[in-house]
Amino acid sequence: MPERSPRGTYLRIADALRTEISEDSTMTSLPSEAELMEAHGVARTTVKRALDVLAAEGLVRSQPGVGWVVGRAEPKVPVLEQLTALARQLDVGADFPSEKELAETTGAARGTVRRALAQLEGAGVLEVRHGKGRTVRALPANHI
Repeated sequence: MPERSPRGTYLRIADALRTEISEDSTMTSLPSEAELMEAHGVARTTVKRALDVLAAEGLVRSQPGVGWVVGRAEPKVPVLEQLTALARQLDVGADFPSEKELAETTGAARGTVRRALAQLEGAGVLEVRHGKGRTVRALPANHI
């Protein structure tokens, strides 16, 4: 976009992306910021302002490690919430799945799963027995 826009170049880019998103119902992610810079011939800050406008409207969101994804895509439920919901489904004394199984189920890294498990252990929901794994100690409170 070599000519100066009276409306603001970033708004024109936001409009173009908004149109592209509305016309393509299968679109789940946007091109990278570098690709958008090249396509529109602008600096990264201009592209970033356009993306911020769309994010404020709820059309897109930044997802770490992935880039900008279309907002209509389902946001991931935090791991702690997923594990809390699982604990509510189990009876007191029931075995809780292993870290490996939970990482595969939630799609999160094992370190993330460990931190969520530590929070549930600290809240008294889970009990750890060396060599036995984790068991449900109490049903989680609503505020966890």
